[in-house]
Amino acid sequence: MTAELVRGQNHPVSHSRVEVGVSADTALLALVSLADEEGRLGGPGALAHPGAPGLPGVRVSGAPSGRHTVTVDLDAVAAEVHRIGVLLVLAPGGPPRFGAVPPPRVCLAGEGGPEFAAFALTGLDAETALVAVELYRRQGAWKVRAVGQGYAGGLAALLADGGLPAPQAAALATEALHRAAPAPAPATPGPALPTAPAAPAPAPASSPADPDPASHADLAAPVPSPAAPAQAASEIAPAPAAPVPTPAVPEPVPAAPEPSPAESGEPRPGIDYAHPRRRRTTAEPPEPAPRPAPAPAGEPDGPPVPVAGDASGWSMDERLYNQVWGMFEDLARTVAAYRSAVDFADSRLDRELDEALADPRRRLGGDARATARARRDDLVAQARAVLDRDLAQLTAESEVVEPALPAAYARWDNPVWHGPDTTPEEGPLALRLGNLSLPEHPGLKIPMLMRLPLERGLWIDNGRTGSEAAMAMDTDRLRRAAMDMAVAHAARLLAVHPAGRFSVHVIDAAGSGSASLAPLVRAGVLAAPPAAGAAGVAETLARLTRRVDLVQMAMRAGAPEDLPPDLDPADQLLLVHDFPHGFDDRAVTQLRYLADEGPSAGVHLLMVADRDESSAYGPLLDPLWRSLLRLSPVPDHHLADPWVHHAWTFEPDLPPRGSRVLDQALERVARGRRSPRP
Repeated sequence: MTAELVRGQNHPVSHSRVEVGVSADTALLALVSLADEEGRLGGPGALAHPGAPGLPGVRVSGAPSGRHTVTVDLDAVAAEVHRIGVLLVLAPGGPPRFGAVPPPRVCLAGEGGPEFAAFALTGLDAETALVAVELYRRQGAWKVRAVGQGYAGGLAALLADGGLPAPQAAALATEALHRAAPAPAPATPGPALPTAPAAPAPAPASSPADPDPASHADLAAPVPSPAAPAQAASEIAPAPAAPVPTPAVPEPVPAAPEPSPAESGEPRPGIDYAHPRRRRTTAEPPEPAPRPAPAPAGEPDGPPVPVAGDASGWSMDERLYNQVWGMFEDLARTVAAYRSAVDFADSRLDRELDEALADPRRRLGGDARATARARRDDLVAQARAVLDRDLAQLTAESEVVEPALPAAYARWDNPVWHGPDTTPEEGPLALRLGNLSLPEHPGLKIPMLMRLPLERGLWIDNGRTGSEAAMAMDTDRLRRAAMDMAVAHAARLLAVHPAGRFSVHVIDAAGSGSASLAPLVRAGVLAAPPAAGAAGVAETLARLTRRVDLVQMAMRAGAPEDLPPDLDPADQLLLVHDFPHGFDDRAVTQLRYLADEGPSAGVHLLMVADRDESSAYGPLLDPLWRSLLRLSPVPDHHLADPWVHHAWTFEPDLPPRGSRVLDQALERVARGRRSPRP
C-alpha cells in the first residue's frame, strides 16, 4: 500500500536499496545531495549531477527529462552521510518557475518492488530549484521526509544554504547545469557565399551568479527553548531582549535563499530566532549573509516571495516553528516602530504648539500651528506606509505558512486533520494554543505555539471577572466554552503524539463538565474515567504524586530505568475542572506540588477554574496561579508583552461548530492504541 505523504510528513524506509521515481510535465534535472547530520554539504563531491552521476551508494540519470529514476543504496553510503536529498531543478531554457507547470510527483519503491510512498509537490510558485524528498537517518534507521521546499534563487542558492561558500555553490551549479544542457546541433554545410567581414563576436554576457541567500528571514536558526511567543500578563517575555524599534541582532545567522534579481526587493531584516538555552552546536559560527544586489533597472522591484519552511539543516517542524516565531517577532517589531513614530510625532506637535503659544508674535496667526499639524500628519503617514508594507509582507507569508503547518501547529479547520489515517512516529516541537493579533491589523493572526514538553501548566480562566469579553458573556456559556477549549487542547495533544505517548487524567469532582468531556470518554482515550467527588480527587492526586516522587528518586539515583513495572512510562496530563470543588487542604497541597515538580517528571497540568472561587485560600494559592499560563476562552487582549509593551489579543482555536474533526482525531488515537506496534 502506497502512503501518500503531505509536506513535512515522514515515513519509515524498510528497504536498503531505494528507487526514487520523478515524473513531471516539463524537463527537469534530478540531482542528489549528501549532507551530514546538520544538513551541511561536504563540498562539490557531495552532489550527484549529470557531470558526476555516481557517488558512493547513489546514482542519478543524466539529461533533462520529465522522467527520472534515482537509485540509492543506503548500505553503501558513507557513514558520515545522514541526509540524502533528492533535488529537482528546472532545465535551462524551460519554464521560469515551478509554479508555471503542473506539480511534479515523486514515488519511492524498493528495488524492483511496489511503491511504498509518494508525494505530489503542490503549492509551488517562484521556486526554480527545490528539495523534493529527503532520506535521513534517525536512531540507526532510515526514514523519508516529504520536503517540497525550494529556492527562487536557483540551484546555487540551494547549495549555498546547504553550507557551501557562495562562489563554490555558484560554480558547482553552473557545472551541473552546463553538463545537463544538450550540445548544439552542428550546422549543415552549404555553398560558400561572399559575405561582408564579420563583426567580432561580442563577449558572452556574464550571467549574474545566483544570488547568495539573503531574501528571507533565517528559518534554519536554532530552535527556541521551551517558551511561548506570549505568556501570562506581566510574565511573558519573548526570547529576544533587543529594544524596539531598532533591535540589535546579537549574532549573525545563515539566511535563506534569495529570489532572482527580477523578483528581489528590500529584504526583511536579519532576525536571530535562537533562545539562550537552544543554540546551534557547529564548531564555527555561520557567516553573515551578504546584502542582495539591487534589482536591475527597468525590472519590477517587490518584496521577496514567501516560502513556507524555506531552510535546511532542520526538520520541517523546526523550520516552520522558527518561521512562525519570526512572524511573531516581525509583527511585534514593526508595530512597535509605528507606535514609537506616532508617539514622537505627537510629542513634537505638542512641543511646537507650546512654542507657538509662548510667542506673542505667532500666537494670533494660525500658520505655525497648521504647519506643525501638517508636519505631524506627514510623519504619521510615512510611518503608516512602512507599517502597511511590512503588514502586507507578513500577510503574504501567513497565507503561505498557515496551509503548510503540521497538525500540532495547524488550525482545526486545516485539511491536514483529514489527511492519511496514520499515527505520528515522533512528538512535535510545540502545540498551538490559539492565535495572536494586534489592533493595527486584526485580520493578521499569528499562531501562538507553546514548546513541548510543557514546562508550565495551562490555566483556562472560566471566571467572568478576568476580562471585558468574559463579563459580557453568560456564565454557563463561558464555563462551557472554557471546558470545550480544554478538551480540544487535550485531544490535540493526544492526536499529535505517537500512540501511548500521553495519558490523560480528568478530575471533574461535581460532574459539571460531562458534556464537554463526552468526546474523550466516548473515544476511550482517557487513562481512567473522570474522577468525581472528594474520593476520586484524592485517589487521582495520590497516584500522580507518587509517580513524580518515584521518577525524581530514580533520576537522583542515576537509575531512571529502575522504576516499578506498574508505573506508566507515558507522559501524564491532568485536566482539572471546577477547582477547588472536591479539594481539601491536602489535595490543594498536592496540586501545588504537581504544578511545581510535575513537569520535570512528565506530569503536566491543565486547569479550568475561576480564581475568585478559591479566594477562601487567600495568598496560599497565589504561587499556583502565577506558575500557570492563563488563557481566556473568549477573544480578549489579556496577554501582556513586556518586550515591546504590546497587549496581544488572544483568540482560542476551537473545532468548527458542527464539525466531526475532534471526534475523528480521537478515533484515530483510539485506533492507534489498538493497533500492534512494530
